[in-house]
Amino acid sequence: MTRTETTQAPARATLILATLILVAAVANLNLSVANVALPDIGRAFDASQTQLNLVAVAYSLGLAASVLYLGALGDRYGRKQMLVLGMALSLPASAIAGFAGNFEILFLARVLGGVSAGLAFPTTLAIITALWSGPPRTKAIALWSALGGAISSLGPIVSGALLEHFHWGSVFLVTLPLAGLALVAAILWVPAHVNETTDPVDNLGGIISVVFIAALILAINFAPVDGAGALALGLGLIALAAGAAFFLQQRRAAHPLFDLHVAARPTFWVAAVGGVIVFGALMGAMFIGQQFLQNVLGYSTLAAGSAIIPAAVAMVLVAPRSAKLVESHGARFTLLLGYLFVVLGLLVALVWWDEDATFWWVALAYAFVGIGVGFAGTPASRSLTGSVPVSRAGMASGTSDLQRDLGGAIMQSILGAVLTAGYAKSLSATIASSPDSSQITPETQAALTKSYSSAEVLAERYPQYAEQIIAAARNAFLDGDDRAYLAAILVVCAGAVVVFFFFPHREKEKRLLAEYATERAQ
Repeated sequence: MTRTETTQAPARATLILATLILVAAVANLNLSVANVALPDIGRAFDASQTQLNLVAVAYSLGLAASVLYLGALGDRYGRKQMLVLGMALSLPASAIAGFAGNFEILFLARVLGGVSAGLAFPTTLAIITALWSGPPRTKAIALWSALGGAISSLGPIVSGALLEHFHWGSVFLVTLPLAGLALVAAILWVPAHVNETTDPVDNLGGIISVVFIAALILAINFAPVDGAGALALGLGLIALAAGAAFFLQQRRAAHPLFDLHVAARPTFWVAAVGGVIVFGALMGAMFIGQQFLQNVLGYSTLAAGSAIIPAAVAMVLVAPRSAKLVESHGARFTLLLGYLFVVLGLLVALVWWDEDATFWWVALAYAFVGIGVGFAGTPASRSLTGSVPVSRAGMASGTSDLQRDLGGAIMQSILGAVLTAGYAKSLSATIASSPDSSQITPETQAALTKSYSSAEVLAERYPQYAEQIIAAARNAFLDGDDRAYLAAILVVCAGAVVVFFFFPHREKEKRLLAEYATERAQ
C-alpha cells in the first residue's frame, strides 16, 4: 500500500524562510562580488589572467569542495549549529579578503569564505526539506532558488557602486552586516534537530571528496598556463585517483556520505548534472561578462555591475512560473525550457557582444540567461530533494548546492582557461605579425600576454604606445571570450541532451517521486 507525502509548512514559516534566504544571500553575494572587482584587483597586484581566474573561483572552490562533507555533518550533528558556525566564520573570512595585501592572502581568504558557506549554505535547503513538504515545499524552494540567484546577480551592482568610491577590498566587506544579521536571526528563529539522522558520518569519504573536487578545479585552472603543465597534470592525476577512491569508499561504507543507490536514481543524477551546467552557465556568463563590459566596452564598475539587473529581474519573475510548470508539466519539460533560454543568452553574447555592442544586446543576453536559470533552478533542486529520505536531506541539499558551486567553479575554470589561452594566442599572433616585433623584448611580450590588466599597466608605463597596446589587448580579449562563449554553448547543449534522453517524462517522474515519498514515510 502506498502513501503520499503529507502537505505541511512549519510554524513561523515566514520568519524561518526569510532567515534561510538571508543566509543564502550572504553566501551568494560573497560568491559574486569579486567579478566586478577583477580588473581593479588585476591592476593592484599586476595579476596574470590565471591569478584573476583563481580569485574568481576560490570561493566556489572552498564551497564546492566542502559542501557534501559539511552537509553530512549537519545531518548528523545539527543543521542549526552548522548554520550558525558558517555565518560566524564568514565574518573574519570577509574581513581578511577585504584587507588582503597580496594575491596569495586574497586567494586563501576567499577559499576560507567558501568553506564558511559550505557550513551554512547546504543547511538552508536541508531545513526547507525537513520542515516543508508537498506543494508548499516546491514554493519554498522556488523562493529560495529565485531570491538566492537574484541576490547573487545583484552582487555585481553593489560591488560596482562601492568601487566607484572605495578601494577594491570594500566589495568583500559589504556582506559583514548581512552576515551579522543572519547569524542573530538563525540563533533566534531556526529550529534545531528536525528530522536529523543518528547514523555515523563517513569521514574518510568526506576528506576524499574535498581532495577530489579541489584538485579537479585547480587542474582546470592551471591547464592553460605556460610552464604549469606538470602541475596541472599532477593535480589531474590526484583528482582522478581521488574520484576513483571516493567511488570505492561509497560502495563499501556502511553509512556512505553519498549514497550511490540514491544517486543512481534518474530524478537525482540527471537533475544534479543539469543543475551543474545551468548554474555554471550563469556564473560563467557573469565572470566573463564583467571583464568584457569593463575591458572592451569601457563601462564603469557601477555600469558593469548594473548590467546584471535584467538577469536578476528575470529570475525573480520566472521562478514562481517555474514552480507551477514543474507541478503541471514535470521537471523534464521545465529543465529543457530553461536550457533553451540559457543557450539563447549565450548565443547573443557570442554573436553580438563586440566592441560596438549596445547596452540592449548586453541586457538581452543577461535576461535570457536569467530566464533560463529561473526556469531550471526549481526543478533541479526539487528533483534532488524529492529523491532522498528526509534524514539524508543534507546529501540532497549538499548536492543541490554542489550543482551551483561545482558548476560555477568548473564553468568559470573552463571559460577562464579558454579565455586565457585564447587571449595569449591572439596577442602573440598580433605581436608576431607586427613590423616592430623585433623590438619587443620577451619580457614585454610576457607582460602583454599575461592578462588585459597587465597590458593596461604596461600602457601606463609607456604612454607613447598606449593606444596600440590597449587596442591589441582588447582584440585579443574579444578573441578569447568568443571562444569561451562557444565552449559554454557546447557544454549547455550537451547537458540538454542528457536531460532530454535520461530524465523521466512527467508521469514516470510522478510515479518515481511517489515511490520515494513512500520510502521516506516508512
